[in-house]
Amino acid sequence: MQTDGSGGDMRADGIAKAEGPLDEEKGMELERLQEEVCKYKEQLDALQRELDESKNRLRYMQADCENIRKRSERQMEEARLFATMPLLCDLLEVVDELELALRSASGPEQHGTVLQGVEMTLKKMKKILEKHGVSPIECIMKPLDPEKHMVVSKEERDDLEEHTVVEEIRKGYLLRDRVIRPSVVKVSVKPSRSTKPKEEN
Repeated sequence: MQTDGSGGDMRADGIAKAEGPLDEEKGMELERLQEEVCKYKEQLDALQRELDESKNRLRYMQADCENIRKRSERQMEEARLFATMPLLCDLLEVVDELELALRSASGPEQHGTVLQGVEMTLKKMKKILEKHGVSPIECIMKPLDPEKHMVVSKEERDDLEEHTVVEEIRKGYLLRDRVIRPSVVKVSVKPSRSTKPKEEN
């Protein structure tokens, strides 16, 4: 039995026409899928950026919390160390009175026992202050330090550098490394050199 050649061509054309729309649909579906993939990738990138920003904010917050914790601990420690400052300043007034009594003491021998008692009390008071971190400011023959010294008098001295402490009028004290009372001092200044004009003969 012979096959009609024209019939075979018609079937081939029909198959080609049927496959054409299928390829077009597949292409459109592929484009749609690619667009969705791009869209999801953009969303994923945006989420990743938000996650990175959240991590950075969290790190900053943790650093801030750590700084606040350290600052609070430091403030609490300072408050503990210097809470007794008002009391210690009052005790220093007592020390001043005792030292003044010893310096100005003179008279009959019967006063010796009283002076000895004052001296013992003064030593005990100084030990108590030292135990709580109070120490006197060393100032004699030291350069003037405005943070530690309060100048109330000056003395002309040619043998010293200007603004050298030459006399301690009232002791100053430190509570650990903080000045709780400055030293009241006298400092040196250079003599004023006034040159007189020569007299004419």
